[in-house]
Amino acid sequence: MQKRFFVLVLFSIVCAVTVAQNTQNITVSFNNTPLKEAVLKVETLSDKTFYFEDSWLQGYSVTKSFKNETLRTVLDGLFSNTNINYVLHEGKVILLNNTYVYTELPTNYFNDAKPEEKQPETIDNAPIFQEEYASQSVETRKLVTIGKQTPNASNKTYILSGSFKNAKTGEPLQNLSISTTDRSKYDVTDADGRFSIRLPYGLNKLETNLLGFERIRQDVIMYGDGSLNIQLRENTESLDEVIVKSNKDANVRDAVVGVTNINIEAIKTIPLVLGERDVLKVATTMPGIKTAGEGSSGFNVRGGRADQNLILLDDAVLYNPSHFLGFFSAVNPFTTGSLEIYKASIPAEFGGRLSSVFDIETKSGSMEKFKGEGSVGPITANLAVEVPVVKGKASLIAGFRATYSDWILRSLDEEELKNSEASFYDGIVKYKHNIDNNNSIQGTFYYSKDRFSITSDSIFDYNNRLISLKYGRNFNDKSRAEVILVNSQYKYGINYEADANEDFDFGYALNEYQAKLNLSYKLSKKHKLSYGLSSKLYAIDPGNIEPVGANSDVLSKTLDREKGLESAVYIADLFEVNKRLLLDVGLRYSFYAALGEATQNVYEADVPKSENSIVEVKHYDKNEIIETYGGPEYRIAARYLLGSDFSVKAGFNRTIQYLHLLSTNTTQSPTDIWKLSDLNIAPQRANQYSLGFFKNLPASDVEFSLEGYYKTMTDLLDYKIGAQLILNDNLETELLQGEGKAYGIEFLVKKNSGKFNGYFGYSYSSSQVKLDSQIMQERVNNGEFFPANYDKPHDFSVVANYKLTKRFSFSGNFTYQTGRPITYPIGRYVFAGEEQVLYSDRNQFRIPDYYRLDLGVNIEGNHKLNKLAHSFINISVYNVLGRNNPYSVFFVNDAGEIKAYKTSIFSIPVPTITYNFKF
Repeated sequence: MQKRFFVLVLFSIVCAVTVAQNTQNITVSFNNTPLKEAVLKVETLSDKTFYFEDSWLQGYSVTKSFKNETLRTVLDGLFSNTNINYVLHEGKVILLNNTYVYTELPTNYFNDAKPEEKQPETIDNAPIFQEEYASQSVETRKLVTIGKQTPNASNKTYILSGSFKNAKTGEPLQNLSISTTDRSKYDVTDADGRFSIRLPYGLNKLETNLLGFERIRQDVIMYGDGSLNIQLRENTESLDEVIVKSNKDANVRDAVVGVTNINIEAIKTIPLVLGERDVLKVATTMPGIKTAGEGSSGFNVRGGRADQNLILLDDAVLYNPSHFLGFFSAVNPFTTGSLEIYKASIPAEFGGRLSSVFDIETKSGSMEKFKGEGSVGPITANLAVEVPVVKGKASLIAGFRATYSDWILRSLDEEELKNSEASFYDGIVKYKHNIDNNNSIQGTFYYSKDRFSITSDSIFDYNNRLISLKYGRNFNDKSRAEVILVNSQYKYGINYEADANEDFDFGYALNEYQAKLNLSYKLSKKHKLSYGLSSKLYAIDPGNIEPVGANSDVLSKTLDREKGLESAVYIADLFEVNKRLLLDVGLRYSFYAALGEATQNVYEADVPKSENSIVEVKHYDKNEIIETYGGPEYRIAARYLLGSDFSVKAGFNRTIQYLHLLSTNTTQSPTDIWKLSDLNIAPQRANQYSLGFFKNLPASDVEFSLEGYYKTMTDLLDYKIGAQLILNDNLETELLQGEGKAYGIEFLVKKNSGKFNGYFGYSYSSSQVKLDSQIMQERVNNGEFFPANYDKPHDFSVVANYKLTKRFSFSGNFTYQTGRPITYPIGRYVFAGEEQVLYSDRNQFRIPDYYRLDLGVNIEGNHKLNKLAHSFINISVYNVLGRNNPYSVFFVNDAGEIKAYKTSIFSIPVPTITYNFKF
């Protein structure tokens, strides 16, 4: 009876619609006319009465012309790009918001399906990832209609795309699962929170799942392709401990090889010197990342020099990443959100360095409530606060860190150090504002300053300053753009006041200005494009000296400013060939121009460069091009899945570096100088080949990786023995350019969770340099390869944590490294009545091996909710074994006798207690 009644009603409507069709023709034109106004105009030209809701027509406009057309043709034209359908019935035009009245019944409507053929709707509420969420309530959101309903739709499926964001912070939600309730259709959001899922025509029931966020049920009616953007609230249900891992299995499934991610929260338990939490020092415990020695500044990544690392803090270059002569990093751990280190597979958007990229991002402040975190240690204090500026839309995070270490130097028994000083401070502020769902801005300001005086006559100081501005816009669910403007500055100075006749002030400054445009486009489910361009202006003041006091005989001198413009365009495609094979292919083309105003020397060929071999002096006007360099930089990486938790990856990188660091020290020094490529100095170039195997054991949350690499480098900058690098007008006469090669194998095992967790890393590597020339004076070690200053073949690290209870845990850190190369005296002779030394080939010997054990106890405060602050205490002992690890070995001619001396930094156990708090 119900079916027959429905048929009679439908038949009556169909008859009425057919009889009521109007043959009256209409002529009318519209030019960007609001849809409501157009509808009312057509109503006056017809004999019909229109029925509709005003809200249905808002936001639409019409630009069309009709000449002697039927009413039905005019209505079809008006509503062609909208969700509006209509019915003609008894002199009325009834508009329908995405609803269609069918004029015929589906085929076989009266033929009842056999009972066994009926497929009742099933709703599966089982969680996708975690059993802990089985009892979590699921919020049902309001029904959403995508597209316009039309009869006899040709497509059976449509694509629903969109994004998910945190309702509090506006941050994209990565690795969120969205699926139909029967799990037949699903997708996982990418790093920008975007998804794309193909759904069948009609009603679909979707649900989401992401640890730490509410689960929702979203009913969607699909009539066409469309987008849906959703905001989710953080889940505040009380659960047992849950480890949230947004990048689970990324080490196996990503295409990139040679990438290290540092867990910022986990580093708080690792015992380090003087108890200071340090993200960059922890990075040196990973395979392939080394330093020249204890307390040294700079990093050596896969056989590269310290200047070959691009260290970015919110997209701006941090030129000197260390404090306190290399003991601490210049990055505040309490404001740092993430650190990714690319040792290979460097993304195409990055350039200007040969070996690695340290991509450090400051975390965004809370947009909901005021919070903070800090620490007090034996020589430093640190405080970071988060302030919601506009609730739910804008926030600010600020951090400040300073040392009060002078008391340690004054308390030492060494009389020469009692008048010494060594201090630093740094501050950072980041503001972020989500204008709406598609537009956001953020800005970062950072400043740090170091001041030290080991002797009473000299004061050294250096500082970093950077400013970063970023505007991001989502054009749609597939396309995004970022505009980035940055400025980085590094300065240092020396003030010498001991002898009135030689007192002076020396200064050095480097400025960098960059504009960058990054774009991304999701071409399809298999292709994700990223492309963009950048331009960077270098301005270096390589040194100036001024006399201090009326009696100083020092002459004023200022070297000419160096300028260079480095620009690049890039494009990359993340291409999923199939479920097993993933390619990340990129091309970057960089172009560099050395700019005037400047004076450049031209030297006679095949003779040593000196003032006597200058054949011509060229003068260049302001911004005149002196010399240009450039070339393509290839970035290729591939991943092949051997199983769901086992993959093999390979990569090739070609990189070019136009900026060089000059130092006569073994390690990077605050008073080193940076030199731009010019007429006489070519840019450095490198090729790196990588291969790796990656395996996870999901049940025990253990990761294994085995990676190998081979790198070749050309035009590496070195110096002659006894070179004078400071205030030298003809600096190129002191320099040599040669080639290098590095190769190695790296092994890493990580256990990420459980009472016992940590990692074990080992690497075997070799880094060698070759300085060969037709000119004898510019040849080192007979033109053969020799070990670089930082070459350490064996590097072994263990970092372990054991959680005894929820409040008490133990941690340890053990490091072993081969001693670095050194040049030893191998003979002696008498000249002019004084004993002189005959030295070996450069870096032919090594200092003793280095090893160190650190232990710590960690005490969490009680877990009561209603208290002023939550605390964490770290008690640690650095160098428990009291190993007297040599930092360097040198030789002195003392009263005609050659004596050898060894220096070390910490030769005794160093206990520390640090109090950390969070509110």
